[in-house]
Amino acid sequence: MENGQQPLLSSAREEEHQQEQEHQLQSLPVAGHTSSALTFVPEASDISPITGPVDFYRAFLTESKKLWYLAGPAIFTSICQYSLGAITQVFAGHVSSLDLAAISIENSVIAGFSFGVMLGMGSALETLCGQAVGAGQIDMLGVYMQRSWVILVTTAFLLSLLYIFAAPLLKLIGQTEEMSEAAGVFAIYMIPQLFAYAMNFPIAKFLQSQSKIMVMALIAAVVLVLHTLFSWLFMLKLGWGMVGAAIVLDASWCVIVIAQLLYIFSGTCGRAWSGFSLKAFQNLWGFVKLSLASAVMLW
Repeated sequence: MENGQQPLLSSAREEEHQQEQEHQLQSLPVAGHTSSALTFVPEASDISPITGPVDFYRAFLTESKKLWYLAGPAIFTSICQYSLGAITQVFAGHVSSLDLAAISIENSVIAGFSFGVMLGMGSALETLCGQAVGAGQIDMLGVYMQRSWVILVTTAFLLSLLYIFAAPLLKLIGQTEEMSEAAGVFAIYMIPQLFAYAMNFPIAKFLQSQSKIMVMALIAAVVLVLHTLFSWLFMLKLGWGMVGAAIVLDASWCVIVIAQLLYIFSGTCGRAWSGFSLKAFQNLWGFVKLSLASAVMLW
């Protein structure tokens, strides 16, 4: 009898096991056994599926708010920093035509060229900082910024020759002797601004990679107001003219750099800034090539 009953017991167990498997399959969610090409299960942090114009409008507003929360202060910061030179030119127009011409030429030709080179080379930090944040290597942000400082300050020393020999270069391209001499003197006065560029652009990319945009906008706004006030005081009220313009413009850019550095050194950036490191002098050649490529693309 045992031999005759054994197949029946085995068959009953197999049927019970099969029914249990079918029950488990039926209890699974649809996305678990359906092709991912046909079914989309949104994550909690993602937007809901757009099924109509109303959903599109809501998603558009949500994403626009996120975008402008970052882009708005960044745009405002750039406008404020660009306006420093423009305001200096406005006040120079109230001093004399020669001062206006000299400052305009220096701002648009000498400083404009240097600004483009520095901004382009500093923009290489966007790629590296973005990769570091994505990989969770937050402590490398400070190292990358210091490497960029080393390269950009070295570049500033090379570009300072353009400032020193600005007068003969302007004469060479056809500017009048009087205006070339005045612009050449003002260019020499503006060499500190060149080194402020070298420090500022890496700092900007460092802070932007951490979405610390509001502090940059606040510093730029305060400096712009002070720059306007002191430009009027030094250039018009005290009658210092072009010398006063150089003092105020240099000081404004230096204040921007110093204020941002104080913010970074205060510990608000966490692991991103752990102090100065000798790693900043490692792999400089690779960083130089990336910076030059970035400068060429942007310039």
